[in-house]
Amino acid sequence: MPVNFPRYLAALAVVGLLVPGGGAADQEIYEYRYSGSDKPGELIYPVRHILWIPPGLKTVRAIIVHQHGCGEGACKGGETAAYDLHWRELARRNDCALLGPTYSQKDADDCRKWCDPRNGSEAVFLKALEELAKTSGHPEIAKAPWCLWGHSGGGFWSSILMAQHPGRVVAVWCRSGTAFPVWSKGQIPKLDVPKATYEIPLVLNPGFLEKGDKRFAGAWTGSAEMFEAYRKEGAPALFAPDPRTGHECGDSRYLAIPWFEACLKKRLGDKDSAASTLVAVDQNQGFLVGSDNRPIPAGRFSGERARAGWIPSDLVARAFVDYAISGTVADLSAPPAPTDLKVKSENGAIELTWSASADPESGLRGFIITREGKRIAQIPENPIARFGRPLFQGLSYHDTPEAKLPAMRYIDKSPITTHEGTQAGGKISYKVIAVNGAGLFSEPTVVSAPLPSSTPRDTKP
Repeated sequence: MPVNFPRYLAALAVVGLLVPGGGAADQEIYEYRYSGSDKPGELIYPVRHILWIPPGLKTVRAIIVHQHGCGEGACKGGETAAYDLHWRELARRNDCALLGPTYSQKDADDCRKWCDPRNGSEAVFLKALEELAKTSGHPEIAKAPWCLWGHSGGGFWSSILMAQHPGRVVAVWCRSGTAFPVWSKGQIPKLDVPKATYEIPLVLNPGFLEKGDKRFAGAWTGSAEMFEAYRKEGAPALFAPDPRTGHECGDSRYLAIPWFEACLKKRLGDKDSAASTLVAVDQNQGFLVGSDNRPIPAGRFSGERARAGWIPSDLVARAFVDYAISGTVADLSAPPAPTDLKVKSENGAIELTWSASADPESGLRGFIITREGKRIAQIPENPIARFGRPLFQGLSYHDTPEAKLPAMRYIDKSPITTHEGTQAGGKISYKVIAVNGAGLFSEPTVVSAPLPSSTPRDTKP
């Protein structure tokens, strides 16, 4: 549909942007800023669209949009979405970009002035993609399809946007939020849902503790109502309550990420083509799950199909069973080893820096550092699990990294007063080991460092 783009738009390409809280520069981040407007029908709130593109990617085949919810805390939490190592790994593995829009909305402000896309945020979103396509040198971004993940007001936003642009939406994950009951009851302008919308894979993911809650009960009932209505229309939808949370996102990413990956593989066209073409999913090539939470191959399912949820793959079916029971997903595979390990000796200390990818299944918890085979550090030293598994970047209420993002860096200042290194030509052996979200260790990455010049040598055998 035609869109009138709002005024007061400003595009900014941010190259070499410093990670919030300090850390290494990120050469693949681009940002689009909009300052807000007082013109009728235009978006009243400022918003930043922060885009990450995997290094070396030639063609962006789709954009993963991680949309925060309502209120000042949610907006603040959304600032780090594009820096999330786990969501980045999903993007990297599937030739996608990762986009984190972050609005400037106070708690007392009307959230629907942005989370209903028809109030101007749709127009700014589309304009942002056009400008980011130019500044990044990836013109395909302006037309690439979207995976929409939304929490609370972000789920509200996603549920409307998928009806407005069904041909551009790969899949939608609504975490504790949907606009369906609101437009159904006439509380916002009526939404005409095209038939093509019912071809989009959809997950409704409320927290079980929202059921009957005074503040968040609507997230539960709205999700259940949308699932029922969309399944009656034949949509490949799934109702996947989180058994251990309320409105916070918990460990939902461990089901959402493999689900998005399965949908991307099913829906994107030929990888060698310049533009991605969405393919309708064949629901007979997946699983159906009834109220017993036991996924059955769709071709063998004998229950009432309109009340059963659709799951795209065997891997996601296994993850769903774990999640339905425990609110998280098991991982029995070791994470990838750190890469690009470098060492520098300076001022009597030894500095180690490295790179690492998140484990696709369970993310990245941290690192173990050893010197001459002895553990000398764990990073982070005391990982905190407030809303889900402890992670290297932390995990907020909003499924985003905590605001202060850590660097992959360690400085060894501990004294070296034994015969360390004397049997290896005056060098010390360091190892860096990655630890995934499930607590499993990678193979070590090894580097040798020269002894600092001030190190006393112990010549005893």
